This record gives sequence, structure tokens and C-alpha cells, in this order.
Amino acid sequence: MTNKRSRLLAGFFALLVTLFAGFGLVTPAQAAVASPVAAAQASCGDTSGFTVAALSSLPPEATDTYDLIQKGGPYPYPEDGTVFQNREGLLPDCSSGYYHEYTVETPGSSTRGARRIISGEGGEYFYTGDHYSSFELIDVSS
Repeated sequence: MTNKRSRLLAGFFALLVTLFAGFGLVTPAQAAVASPVAAAQASCGDTSGFTVAALSSLPPEATDTYDLIQKGGPYPYPEDGTVFQNREGLLPDCSSGYYHEYTVETPGSSTRGARRIISGEGGEYFYTGDHYSSFELIDVSS
């Protein structure tokens, strides 16, 4: 009788684990990917329509720029760290001063080029390779 009860409890436990897994429990890796999205949604708008790109999949200079942002500079251009106005309206609509922009260097370019990382106060980062015509949400965990 005890053996049957143990198997029944084990089966019930397995069923509960399966049910809970299907109702939104996420792994730490999934949480790390979702965190910039959740931060942006909680802060000022919906980022669910953005393509998510791993930082490691962007040009290597994007990682260099991200690392500089984490260190607080020094930045290669005086415009780096200034407020991004979101005039194009492609990023979630947030209060003035919420976003800041940073140059992602373009090898061989004599100017700042078209590539930027835009940071949000909620901890989200966006990449544009075409000077604000489009943006990807950056997954900085990979």
C-alpha cells in the first residue's frame, strides 16, 4: 500500500510540475532575455513588436560601445551620452530625457556613421544600423 501511495504522489507531483511549467514559469536564461522587454514595458511602452538581437550578433563595435556605456565612458564623440529625442517615434513613447544615444563606430568612416545604441532608463538597449530608420532590442546577456 505504501509503495502504491508513493507512486501516486510521485505521479501527482510530476503532473503539477508539468502544469506549472506550462503556465509561465521561465528559466533564468529566458528571464535574462525577457528583462529588457519587461523593463521597457513597465517603464513607458510596449517593446513586444521589436526584433530581439543578441549583442554578440551585432557588429563587434556595438559590444565595444556597450562596454563603454557600462563604464561611463570615455566616449569617442562629444555627442555620445546626449539625450535621444525619439523624433522618429519608433521607440516606445517615453518622457523627454528617458533615452540616450551612443555612437557605434563604423570602420573606415570619417564621420560618426549611421550606427547607434540607444539606452533607456529602464535598462533596455536598442541598436540602429541605419541612423534611426529601424531599431532592434538588444539582448545584452548574449
